[in-house]
Amino acid sequence: MSDQDKSVRKRLVFYIPGYDPFHPRRYRELYRKESALQSEISGYDIGLKPKQGKGPYGWHVSASIDGADVETEIEVLYWADLVKTSMNMGIAATYGVMTRTAWTYIGSGALWRLMRLRKGPVIAALYPVGFLLLQAFLAWLVAYGIAQLAQLLLSGPFAVMLGWAVGAGAAYGVLEWFRRKDNKFFAYYLMHDYAYSARTNGANPLELEKRMSDFVARISDALASDADEVLVVGHSSGAHLGVSVLADLVRAGRVRDSGPTLSFLTLGQVVPMVSFLPDAWRLRADLSFLASQETPFWVDVTAPGDGCAFALCDPVSVSGVAPADKSQPLVFSAAFTQTLSPERWNALKRRFFRLHFQYLCAFDRPKDYDYFQITAGPKTLIERYEGRPASKSRIETPVNRYNRVTP
Repeated sequence: MSDQDKSVRKRLVFYIPGYDPFHPRRYRELYRKESALQSEISGYDIGLKPKQGKGPYGWHVSASIDGADVETEIEVLYWADLVKTSMNMGIAATYGVMTRTAWTYIGSGALWRLMRLRKGPVIAALYPVGFLLLQAFLAWLVAYGIAQLAQLLLSGPFAVMLGWAVGAGAAYGVLEWFRRKDNKFFAYYLMHDYAYSARTNGANPLELEKRMSDFVARISDALASDADEVLVVGHSSGAHLGVSVLADLVRAGRVRDSGPTLSFLTLGQVVPMVSFLPDAWRLRADLSFLASQETPFWVDVTAPGDGCAFALCDPVSVSGVAPADKSQPLVFSAAFTQTLSPERWNALKRRFFRLHFQYLCAFDRPKDYDYFQITAGPKTLIERYEGRPASKSRIETPVNRYNRVTP
């Protein structure tokens, strides 16, 4: 087949977000802003319009890149409602799940093995535990101080009781203040994120499995369309959801030789945070299965500058489930320190959560990774990256204690 025959004129993109409680319009506006900036830097034309096809939420992209006009429909595979529900708990319940989550990772030995891969995401996982404990300590100091003050100022048998009662109320106020300011601290958010998988020891919650079945059906419909490429993009926790969704799709025989090219792009993945848990049999089996398939072509992009991702860790190999005929994924770095200008890198390098979304943003000095050319350009993912060498510094050592793919 010639390059002209393989070129893309119509593409359907399915974006699977990470553990994110926000409305999908956040991703539309991010795409609008960053694609305009990247097109100005790279010299191509790209613009957004309202969604034209069916589906719950998305947007249409018209682009002219490398002399070719491409029409793309981007749809967000929505599971933010499940995230919101899982986060809907009070202060006491959050401290309860903190205890259970910490015990899950420490008691299973997963935490120590994860540290052998990358310390950044492990520190990110420990941060909410440490900060929530600090909040509790500060609240106790306030309660203790008020109780001691009451004993100095008041007399009688009820002084101690009154002091501690007022102190307890003040302590709750401190904890509630931190909870309401969590959009600045992210302690509750991250704690609920890690707890979501830990509560089932790495197995998918039933409500998530049902939603993933809906994703399979939606992508299956797209594979019966006249699109040239169907591209699935999984970011952060959405990467491991994408692995299982596509594994189910392929096993079900939904991929037709005469249909659109099926492609898979994972960005900033945190797969080991789940695959290293004892009961993540489903995910480990899907990783092993997908790694030996020719379709979809799978590219995994991370960057050492992203402290929230397992940068350059081959998610199949480090999980200990690489089959003998493993051929995927292609693992390489977005190389933030090289593809961002020194000024932008200095401005962003301490903004850890912002850097975790950099894969979806513009680069000052892009090399061969450009999110907007991948999602709106005239080449399929395999056409763009087939033959590209993987990063030499990638980590493939199997360190997972739990490598069984069946219960």
